[in-house]
Order: sequence, then C-alpha cells, then structure tokens
Amino acid sequence: MEIGSKLKRLRIKNNLTQEELADRCELSKGFISQIERDLASPSISTLFDILQCMGTDLKEFFNDETDEEIVFREEDIFVKENKDDKNIINWLVPNSQKNIMEPIIIELLPNGTSYVDTPHEGEEFGYVLSGNISVFVGSKEYKAKKNECFYYKANQPHFIKNRGKSKATVLWVCTPPNF
Repeated sequence: MEIGSKLKRLRIKNNLTQEELADRCELSKGFISQIERDLASPSISTLFDILQCMGTDLKEFFNDETDEEIVFREEDIFVKENKDDKNIINWLVPNSQKNIMEPIIIELLPNGTSYVDTPHEGEEFGYVLSGNISVFVGSKEYKAKKNECFYYKANQPHFIKNRGKSKATVLWVCTPPNF
C-alpha cells in the first residue's frame, strides 16, 4: 500500500504544512516529504505518532471505506472530439478506467467511426439513442438503429460506424475500460 499519498491528503485536509506536521511529530520536514513521496517508510510507532498528530488512528487510516460517488452530473462529463474519425466521445463517469466498466456516449457524424479496437478480454454493450449504425465484429457487419442494442465479447477486432446521413448517438459500455 502506498501510504504516502494518503498521508499527504490527510495532512492537507487538516490544513497543515509539512513543516507544521513535522514540528508536531518532532520529525524533520524532509522526512515527512520523503514519506509522502513513498521514498521512506515510517516505523509503526512513527506512523502512529503522525496519525495521532492529525487526529486519527491506525484503524481509521487503513480503513479503505470511502464515500463512493453514485450520481454524476453534466459538469462531470469529459468530452473529446476527433475530427479525423468524425466522432465525439463523452466520458460519463470521471476516472472510470479504474472501474470494472466504462460507459461513454459516442456521437458519430455521417461516415463517422469509432477507432478499431483490437481483441481484448471483456465484453461490450451499446444502445443506439439516435440514428443508424453498423457494428463490426471480426469480419462481420451488423446493423442497429434507434432503440436497438448490441452486445458482444471483445475477442475480435471491433468498431462501430455511422453509415447514415444524420448523426448517430450511442450509449456504449465496455468492460474492462478501454476507451
């Protein structure tokens, strides 16, 4: 476990500088800096003292329960436009690459395409919100239109393409994260 970054977050949450924390713990600022960058490991008793100076204990510090964010809002969405492929990708959940699945909304302009993804472990699901698309899995092409969905194992090259004359929009979920 990398305790350095966790200690740094706790120090900042407590509005302490490295020097203030070091003074409280009777340690050097340099040692606190090394611990936070995981260049040095404190003994259990030193870690206990550091945590005590920040109003917590070992049990609470090593408890990995965090407030899980459940609802994501419009301002959380990260958007990337690819003019060459004529697509716009909207990442709906920030940092979703650390999760088991990754949802996006991809907008494909006429003749727009997603990138060709190489075979990988996992599965992919898409729901066509508007327009008409072609889903390519291996050497096969499948058509899907508004209110239809697709689902496949990602063990062959795969991508989607808008063969229509108007924009197509697809909610696409990949596991593991791959976009």
